[in-house]
Amino acid sequence: MKVTRRTFLKVSAAGVGSSSLTLLGFAPDAALAEMRAFKLTRATETRNTCPYCSVGCGILMYGLGAGAKNVHGRIFHIEGDPDHPVNRGTLCPKGAGLLDFIHSDTRLTRPEYRAPGSREWQPIAWDDAFTRIAALMKADRDANFEARNKDGMTVNRWNTTGFLAASASSNETGYLTHKVVRSLGMLSFDNQARV
Repeated sequence: MKVTRRTFLKVSAAGVGSSSLTLLGFAPDAALAEMRAFKLTRATETRNTCPYCSVGCGILMYGLGAGAKNVHGRIFHIEGDPDHPVNRGTLCPKGAGLLDFIHSDTRLTRPEYRAPGSREWQPIAWDDAFTRIAALMKADRDANFEARNKDGMTVNRWNTTGFLAASASSNETGYLTHKVVRSLGMLSFDNQARV
C-alpha cells in the first residue's frame, strides 16, 4: 500500500480525534458492554430429522412468528439436537446447511403435475395429489394383482409396483410401512438407506 501525504494526515487526524473523545469520556466500552438479547429467546423450538441421508440425525429448528394470527412463521436457525441418540448434537456439512435448503428460491413447496405429452408442470393441491396417487395405485393393483400362480397356489402378490421407504424414519415407522406395503401384496420393497 502506498501512503501519500494526504492519507497520512487523514489517518493521523482520525487517531487524534478518537483519542480526544476517549479523554472526554466518550469511550465505546460502555456501549459495547451492554447485554445483547439471546437470539433464541422468543423462538419456537421444533424437533425434526435431517432429510439428507440414512443416518437420521436429529435437528432443532427455531422459528419466529408461529402461533400468531395472520403471521407466517419463519425458521431462522437450525442446529443439531444434543439429546438425539444418533448424532448427539453434531451435523455434517449438508445438515448444517439446511437453513439454505429451506429458504431456497427453487425449493418446491407444493406438488406439481405434468400431463402426459406436456412439457409444462402445473401446481396442484396436496389432496388432489394424494387422491391421484391412490387412484393410480388402486387401478394398477386391480389390473395386475395375482391371487394364485400357474400351479394354483395362493400367492397374493402385486409385482408391477414397488415402494421405496424413507431412510431417516424410526424403527417404528419402518415397521408400520413394511406392514402396509406387504399387506397390499407388494414384493418390491426397499429402504433408501441401502440405495
